[in-house]
Amino acid sequence: MNGSELSVSEPAQEPKPELMRVKWLGRVPYEPTWRAMQHFTDTRAAETADELWLLEHDPVYTLGMNADPAHVLGAGDIPVVRIDRGGQVTYHGPGQLVVYPLLDLRRAQLGVRDLVTALERTVIALAAYYHIEAQCRAKTPGVFVGDRKLASVGLRVRRGGSYHGLALNVRMNLEPFRGINPCGFAGLEMTQLSALGGPGDVEHVGQEFAPLLVTELARRRGAKGP
Repeated sequence: MNGSELSVSEPAQEPKPELMRVKWLGRVPYEPTWRAMQHFTDTRAAETADELWLLEHDPVYTLGMNADPAHVLGAGDIPVVRIDRGGQVTYHGPGQLVVYPLLDLRRAQLGVRDLVTALERTVIALAAYYHIEAQCRAKTPGVFVGDRKLASVGLRVRRGGSYHGLALNVRMNLEPFRGINPCGFAGLEMTQLSALGGPGDVEHVGQEFAPLLVTELARRRGAKGP
């Protein structure tokens, strides 16, 4: 994928820090981006640097591999795409920061749970910077503010590489979430940073999110569980 690029290294005290290429892709259609993630994962070599893609998507509903299509209540004109991540159904659209960590998990000494936890804790730390109190839940991936969901997480690991990732609501039209049971939960309400007193510029939020995630991943290198 094309886009502006910023290289971010892990803290200097980490032995042999791996290079993380952070790319802002702007607003891109869903399906070609998904295929590009698959291609990157399938063709990466042992020396391939990890990448972190930050972007917005055109409106789309995505269904996980084992998602129940009954959770799509009324898609209207929004396309529905069944994809190869875990989880149920979610919505992507303009005004939402999407974060795709394309990592060699074995090299990074990270498990899937470590990556999920790193993504969630980065959202919580970023929200705290904006004076928003957010939490994660033990059996429900994602980040919540009270009873409303702020960010969703869904991953795939293939050949030891991760793709898909996180969707953080920044300043978007939340109405399309009413056309689904978000993440498979009927009546789940969504929220977003801008409605909670946070910023509304997606690229700006991405610029602040990326170094926090790189630091959190370094902290969890070799961790055994959360």
